[in-house]
Amino acid sequence: MKINAIITGATGMVGEGVLMECLQHPDVEQVLVINRKPGGVSHPKLKEIIHKDFFNLKPIESQLSGYDACFFCLGVSSVGMKDEEYKHMTYDLTMNFANLLAKLNPDLTFEYVSGGGTDSTEKGRLAWARVKGATENALMRLFKNAYMMRPGFMKATPGQKNVKSYYKYLDWLYPIGRALYPSGFSTLQELALAMIKSATIGYEKQILEVKDIVALAKR
Repeated sequence: MKINAIITGATGMVGEGVLMECLQHPDVEQVLVINRKPGGVSHPKLKEIIHKDFFNLKPIESQLSGYDACFFCLGVSSVGMKDEEYKHMTYDLTMNFANLLAKLNPDLTFEYVSGGGTDSTEKGRLAWARVKGATENALMRLFKNAYMMRPGFMKATPGQKNVKSYYKYLDWLYPIGRALYPSGFSTLQELALAMIKSATIGYEKQILEVKDIVALAKR
């Protein structure tokens, strides 16, 4: 199965890594990125929409039909944010976008980059984990094909531009972490491959922890 995919967050580290893999993967025919600022990437497969307000999608709605998958890599850190603000920028923003895609593309596969430690019960003590859990649960209710990706520490893909500065100081830790704690470490390429493969061939679980991401990437 070949797919046409939408990617959000392509100017961030995770989204850029997913975009790079999609552009070279034979099972991805076309890619639409929706960015708040130009991504600076040109490719025959790629179309870019610049749109700043993800709470008002009416201006770009006509361009969002005809897609098989959405790789939702857009997200914010909870550090320094009030709980309600984080919920608004995480749950509300994601679901506003997802609800429109579900209306326009009923059979679409929605892939959400969540994170290790997400609270599926929505009752834990950590606010960010509850919000992520609520977002995951709502997406799995909305789409018949939805996969929640929960990566841990990820090694960036060679050639990436949008890598947080502190990663270059932690990069040396990756092989040690992978060897000692494989359930917490993967490459960004493995995440991207797992997202593409779950959209094209499926996976037996809807929530993928690091070990699932690595296993699916190898299929």
